[in-house]
Amino acid sequence: MVRRIAVLAAVFVVIGGLFWAGWYNHHQRQLAMQRVQDRITTLTKNSPEEANSGAPDGMGDTLKGKVAPGFTLVDLNGKKVSLAQFKGHPVVVNFWATWCGPCKLEMPWFEEMNQKYKDKGLVILGLSQDTGTDVAEIAKSAKKIGVTYEILQPDDNIAKLYGGVDYLPETFYVDGKGMIAVTSAGAPTKDEIEANVKKIL
Repeated sequence: MVRRIAVLAAVFVVIGGLFWAGWYNHHQRQLAMQRVQDRITTLTKNSPEEANSGAPDGMGDTLKGKVAPGFTLVDLNGKKVSLAQFKGHPVVVNFWATWCGPCKLEMPWFEEMNQKYKDKGLVILGLSQDTGTDVAEIAKSAKKIGVTYEILQPDDNIAKLYGGVDYLPETFYVDGKGMIAVTSAGAPTKDEIEANVKKIL
């Protein structure tokens, strides 16, 4: 009788283990699929009207290892800001827009990097792609997100220099020699942003 109970208990343990393993495997697959989906949805077409069309195609990759295209833009206060004025500094050039959800996700992380590494010379430039949007609206959006780094007014010609910037957000990590060390399309994790920043410090 005791032996029979022991055998039954062992059978229940094995069956329970199999059920648990199956549930765990299913759960892990769901998490993996969610991570993939999250990565897919961190890209937004660089136009509110076309936000759901098309797919990324080698965005900005051709510029990696090359000199960052120079530009002079106007900030939200009307002051001219040039990439050349930050020669010798690591610079993050981030293309974003007020209507871009993934942009708003990563911008607080850029602000965190700005505060953490500004003593090491890090400069972050947010290049707005809000063509036709009032400057006050861009400023209001940036303030709401909480960024204090330079936000520069739109200029389609600059986006063309950086490969067209068809999807947002798109980011270029420029080292102190003015070379693009890393390109990133979509909103990465905070850890990925910090790892990219460290590559140009």
